[in-house]
Amino acid sequence: MEAAQNNKASVEDSNIEYRVKVESKKQLQEQINRYKELLKTVFDGQTELTADSKQELLGELLANFEAAVQDNVLVNGQPWNDAPEDEEEVDLDGQLDDVIVETSNKRRTYPRKILPHVVHALKAERKLLGLYENTAQPQDVPMDPEHENIMSTLSAEAPGLAKQATQVIKSIQTLQKQAEGLCQILNSKPSEASLEIHREVFGHNDQSDSLSSFPKLRQPIRRLVEEAAATNCYIPLD
Repeated sequence: MEAAQNNKASVEDSNIEYRVKVESKKQLQEQINRYKELLKTVFDGQTELTADSKQELLGELLANFEAAVQDNVLVNGQPWNDAPEDEEEVDLDGQLDDVIVETSNKRRTYPRKILPHVVHALKAERKLLGLYENTAQPQDVPMDPEHENIMSTLSAEAPGLAKQATQVIKSIQTLQKQAEGLCQILNSKPSEASLEIHREVFGHNDQSDSLSSFPKLRQPIRRLVEEAAATNCYIPLD
């Protein structure tokens, strides 16, 4: 009876989970690293150990400590090796603050760094400009008094010449219209009524004689027109 109770107690003890339950693998790893930094000072007072021995023992101690912690924890109910890595949380506010701080530092420091280079570039450019020489010296061209008087006279008389030219062109156009009208009249054929009047006035019965008399009468008129056109510097059209 007592043996059965002891077996039952041992079974219950074997079912008890003694491993520590944690929720974040990342936070636990940070704690392990923090304690490992403390363990690195364990062998600082051991003067009888050499440096190589201290380094070897310290490596074994840190490895055993980390392995022991990982074996005795459950990450969300799973062993350390089976538990997935924590998803990294993106801290947008923190990143934005870091960018603002970085930009502010650049705005404060970069102008100071750039200023010496800008000054050096301006000095070099000014030095290069000083090396250029004027190959041709400008000279003052003296004005010819006679030429200046001619230009002044032309400038003063130009409006009057333009006005006279306009009047001449208008006179030529008017004379041309008058000449064209006169040529049309001279080239027109007499009508029967005009021939009848001509016969009654001049007493000619022959129509051919009356017709032949028109060119004789036109010649003096045409000559007068040509003389008038020549007087006004106008050449009539053929």
